[in-house]
Amino acid sequence: MSVPLQSLPPWLDDLLGLFYPNLCYACDRNLPSGQSDPICLTCRYKLPQTDHHLHLDNAFTERLWGRLELQTAAAFFQFVKDGRAQRLLYHLKYNGKQEVGRYIGKWYGEVLRSVPVYQSVEAIVPVPLHPRKEKMRGYNQADWFAKGLGESMDRPVVQALRRVVFTQTQTRMTRAERQVNVSQAFEPVAGVDLSGRHVLLVDDVVTTGATLEACGAELLRYSNLELSMAAIAIAD
Repeated sequence: MSVPLQSLPPWLDDLLGLFYPNLCYACDRNLPSGQSDPICLTCRYKLPQTDHHLHLDNAFTERLWGRLELQTAAAFFQFVKDGRAQRLLYHLKYNGKQEVGRYIGKWYGEVLRSVPVYQSVEAIVPVPLHPRKEKMRGYNQADWFAKGLGESMDRPVVQALRRVVFTQTQTRMTRAERQVNVSQAFEPVAGVDLSGRHVLLVDDVVTTGATLEACGAELLRYSNLELSMAAIAIAD
């Protein structure tokens, strides 16, 4: 007869934790027994949140001034090297932990849905990966962030863009090099019409903003589209 997991004695639960640890993805420390959330309470408190959502113009929108017509933009966390947000992004992008993106999206969506400018958002569009890169990774991390946002904001996620050029990694590129790298890399998906809608374009991390600029330019081809953006983190 099997024994229900919840009835295991504490010593056995601790022993199982040695072999099958349940770790916080932001600090890599053990989570309390039975916790399903991927981030511990300490990290939820200490993750470096921005206040972008409180200001139509902020450090995010400044990166795109004069380049796109934006309603507003906001990143949830400030990216700090070797910090908690970086560890979250690593697990999301390279360690197969899609649930991190969805969890953060639901959390941030709860924040954004109380802000008037985001209440008028009608569709959430994730930045796409090239099919070859998505096949290699197994998923698109921006999709999972978008799913979480869509759940808590009660808005549909629309795959409105596709990546048609397989670009080089941009980690070590300058701003100008990034712009060239992603120029003409995206195009609208046939059969999707976002004309007259307020669209929230989302990605995992913002550096120079070149990728979001390229995607935003394609979305703004739709008639009377209003564009806002959101990201998990923004780097200096």
